[in-house]
Amino acid sequence: METLEISFCEVGDSYLVAKMPVTSRVYQPDGVLHGGAMVALAESVGSAASYVFMNNKEFYIRGIEISANHVKSVKDGYVYAKAEVLHKGRTTQLWDIKIRDEEDNLVSIVKLTTIALPKTK
Repeated sequence: METLEISFCEVGDSYLVAKMPVTSRVYQPDGVLHGGAMVALAESVGSAASYVFMNNKEFYIRGIEISANHVKSVKDGYVYAKAEVLHKGRTTQLWDIKIRDEEDNLVSIVKLTTIALPKTK
C-alpha cells in the first residue's frame, strides 16, 4: 500500500473508499495506469473492508479470488476504488469494487472474494 501510495478516504455502513495517485510509478510502458496496479488497489480496499466489517480480533482476512474488467485508461490524477459488500457470510465475503477517475468516469469493475480464517491461539 505504501509503494502504490494507497490511502483510505471514506467509510460507510457497508462500503469503504480508497484512492491512489496515477503517476509514472504505476504506469505500463505506454504511459497509462497499469491494470495490475488497479487490481492491487481493488484488493487492498476490498480486503480492508472485510477487515473493518468482520470481527478482526478473531479472524484473518485473505483474498481468494479476484477478477477485473478495465474499461478506460487514465494518465494522471487520482483513481478512487469503492468496495461495496454484495455478500457478507461468516466465512466468505463478496465485494463489488468500482474504480473511477476524478471526473467520476468508470475505469475498472472488480469482483473480489475474501475469506475469514479463524485465528488460532
